[in-house]
This record gives sequence, structure tokens and C-alpha cells, in this order.
Amino acid sequence: MPPKFDPNQETTINVRSVGGEAAPAAVLAPKIGPLGLAPKKVGDDIAKATTAWKGLRVTCKLTIKNRVATVEVIPSAAALVLKALKEPPRDRKKEKNRKHHGNITLNDVYEVARVMRPRSNARFFSGTVKEILGTCRSVGCTVDGVAPAVLQERIDSGDLVCPDA
Repeated sequence: MPPKFDPNQETTINVRSVGGEAAPAAVLAPKIGPLGLAPKKVGDDIAKATTAWKGLRVTCKLTIKNRVATVEVIPSAAALVLKALKEPPRDRKKEKNRKHHGNITLNDVYEVARVMRPRSNARFFSGTVKEILGTCRSVGCTVDGVAPAVLQERIDSGDLVCPDA
């Protein structure tokens, strides 16, 4: 028989969910049930914490202590880029495989890179900016009307100088 659960111990669980929607209780139950929490209540807490990310898939970090779950949203680079595009939220049931033809500014890329900097493996801020430009390319958007790959080459050659974080 497994050891008894200590309620004072702090436990963290990472869950990917769609912003603004309650995660299905069937998905949360195997992870949260053994900790003594109601999956439906935690799903509602996740939906409340992710309202700013409506329609985008984000990672939520659940910190559980004394049978109380606190939700922290950890957005990915793609979610931050999609939020910078300011597109209307899509209806997942009606609209599939949306193309993101939008255009964002270089300052938006710098802001996303500042948020992602602690999680980046790049040595310099310019490397983080290049990572975000690669995400822009995979999403399908342009930066200041130029393809992200062109901006990456300009950073490599020294024509475009990035600020220091």
C-alpha cells in the first residue's frame, strides 16, 4: 500500500489546457484525485485563471498545499506570439487549422523575448530574439512586413542590433 499523503507537502502539477475553458474532470481526476481535491473545482479555477488566454493552449502550473490549489499560467512562446497578433479567439468546434497571416512589430518580438528570457537557453538576448523569430516563422506571421528568417540573418550579420534585454 502506498504511503499516506501529507497535506502540508507542496506538490506541483503541470497541465496543458485551452484558455478560458474548464479542463475536463476526466483528465484532471487521475492527477488531482489522489491529492484529495475535486477535479471539477480545479478545472473551474484553471478556467478562471486563463481567461486572458481565451482560445489559446497554455500550460498551467498547479501548486497544491493543504488541499488548496493555486493556478499559475506559464505561456509558451507560440501563445505569446499569437496573443501579440491580437486575433479574435477561434471556436475550436467550428474552425480547424487556422492560418495566422498577421503582422507584428519588432517591439512585440522584443516584449515576448523579455518574457521568455528566463526560460531560454541562449547566452545573449539576441539569441532569445532569434528563438522568438523562429516561432513567428512557424506560426506563419511576419514581423514589420518582413519574413522572420530575413530578420534572423540581419541579426547574425550585425545589421540589426538587439537591445540589452
